[in-house]
Amino acid sequence: MAAGETQLYAKVSNKLKGRSTPLLLEPLLAMGFPVHTSLKALAATGRKTAEEALAWLHGHCNDPSLDDPIPQEYALFLCPTGPLLEKLQEFWRESRRQCAKNRAHEVFPHVTLCDFFTCEDQKVECLYEALKRAGDRLLGSFPTAVPLALHSSISYLGFFVNGSPADVIREFAMTFATEASLLADCTVKPCTKQLHLTLAHKFYPHHQRTLEQLARAIPLGHSCQWTAALYSRDMRFVHYQTLRALFQYQPQNADELTLSPGDYIFVDPTQQDEASEGWVIGISQRTGCRGFLPENYTDRASESDTWVKHRTYTFSLAADLNSRKDGEASSRCSGEFLSQTARSLSSIQALQATVARKSVLVVRHGERVDQIFGKSWLQQCSTPDGKYYRPDLNFPCSLPRRSRGIKDFENDPPLSSCGIFQSRIAGDALLDSGIRISSVFASPALRCVQTAKLILEELKLEKKIKIRVEPGIFEWTKWEAGKTTPTLMSLEELREANFNVDTDYRSLPWACASVKKIKRKENGSWS
Repeated sequence: MAAGETQLYAKVSNKLKGRSTPLLLEPLLAMGFPVHTSLKALAATGRKTAEEALAWLHGHCNDPSLDDPIPQEYALFLCPTGPLLEKLQEFWRESRRQCAKNRAHEVFPHVTLCDFFTCEDQKVECLYEALKRAGDRLLGSFPTAVPLALHSSISYLGFFVNGSPADVIREFAMTFATEASLLADCTVKPCTKQLHLTLAHKFYPHHQRTLEQLARAIPLGHSCQWTAALYSRDMRFVHYQTLRALFQYQPQNADELTLSPGDYIFVDPTQQDEASEGWVIGISQRTGCRGFLPENYTDRASESDTWVKHRTYTFSLAADLNSRKDGEASSRCSGEFLSQTARSLSSIQALQATVARKSVLVVRHGERVDQIFGKSWLQQCSTPDGKYYRPDLNFPCSLPRRSRGIKDFENDPPLSSCGIFQSRIAGDALLDSGIRISSVFASPALRCVQTAKLILEELKLEKKIKIRVEPGIFEWTKWEAGKTTPTLMSLEELREANFNVDTDYRSLPWACASVKKIKRKENGSWS
């Protein structure tokens, strides 16, 4: 173990305790994941959805550090939004084009409110509460406009925040630090220096004049909603370089990494002695695995590309809501709390309006087994005498009976266990939204009928609404190979398998025409 890792382990000595988030944690525990790895996955994905945490766990199944007690590292920033942010991003692009990349390009436009600090995985939600409390306390006094004054030196260019607005912002940072200490047992160091929004840092001296001209062109009169944003990063890779994979790469040897476009790789420049020319040793953010990779398959990424955004508190937007609600406490929402409450309320209203207009909701099927275990998935779960068994927990518990036996599942695969979970979550979300479903159409593919059935079960409508099996919405040429349509389960077989399908439904004429059109397209021509 390296000395740096030993120091990190020494910092993380507390046992897992404190509050949890049952709504996000319980689905992961139900699938057999331990508490500590489930909490780690939730923290690493920003505690947004159980699905994202589940995908993280699947990706990190071979991660040798999965059980390590090292938490995420957090920081609080004040970030501009709207037209001002657009102008700052325009400055970022133009300054990089004219003066090359400098240190400021590694991070998005922001004012640092507190230094990075650690928080145990099971206490991350307490940080969200600390952010909300601090925001609510300073909401009434937060400046409606934050004045910015340009400052330039031989190695730094940026906007300074001065006067009473700076004092209020510092008070907000101090309040957050105090609340985080009380609620999450974190040691947070709020910013006590000159508040600043960096435009350029550590650039070549002869670029100073050009950068100043570009900075003075930024109009500061734009209205701006300032948002306090809580971010996290993996503290193990703070001093590493970050690479982004540009191309797919399949390992040729056991000690090489698999690359997919968009993957981020952490590389320690001081540990490259073992690598041959043109190769580097790195750790994949997506899988946590370490190995060799071809350097020319990657490009340099920015430091903040791998940071995870957790919760936000938008001051002016919250203030606008507050004034519209005549000071009601319930209206003083923060950004991410806004996105989870006010935004969800607005989405519910929008969905209800959609239903009132008798619109159509289009839902994709859940995860299918062949997309996870490959085209040869059936060989992995078949006995020599043609019976099904479950070789992996992500395989379904059982398969329905088919007249021609198990072989027909090869081109008509079922949902995986994860796909079943996804379908139920979708149904649960629709139930919470208040949507009213009057009829359901499903592709004849087994995975689609399963998805429809599971959603109806969560909506408590599985006995009231029959599934209308519509062949016209089956895109069989999208994934399956071959020039003939796969053998699908008949309505009788579906009913025997306890699917509430409508045996009286007949395919619509336009749907039949769609099937013919697909077949003509397969032959190389459109009708």
